Amino acid sequence: QVQLVESGGGLVQAGGSLRLSCVASGRSFSNSPMAWFRQTPGREREFVAGLRWGIVGSADYAASVKGRFTISRDKVKNTVYLQMNNLQPQDTAVYSCAASLEYIDSPTSQDKYDYWGQGTQVTVSS
Repeated sequence: QVQLVESGGGLVQAGGSLRLSCVASGRSFSNSPMAWFRQTPGREREFVAGLRWGIVGSADYAASVKGRFTISRDKVKNTVYLQMNNLQPQDTAVYSCAASLEYIDSPTSQDKYDYWGQGTQVTVSS
């Protein structure tokens, strides 16, 4: 049974940092596409950052987080991270990780992912 479990969310002041973790179990996702999405009440889930397929998978970022957030993975730990710096109130959301079993040509599309975590709340105060 595949599971993705996020952690690391919390309350932080504007300008602060958090690092989210997503631990996968049940199978290896060491070279698989993995991504972070976020959602706020009343809004659709949006793409934040993603790692593409491959040994050295390139990364994609939403324009709103580029330069502030960094996605990475530890293949040994089967874990993907999201380092979030200079957080702003508009970053407040539930952050979820996602994983795909296959190559994805459109990493920003949530429909392309096979597995999802339950999410972790990030709240940024002004």
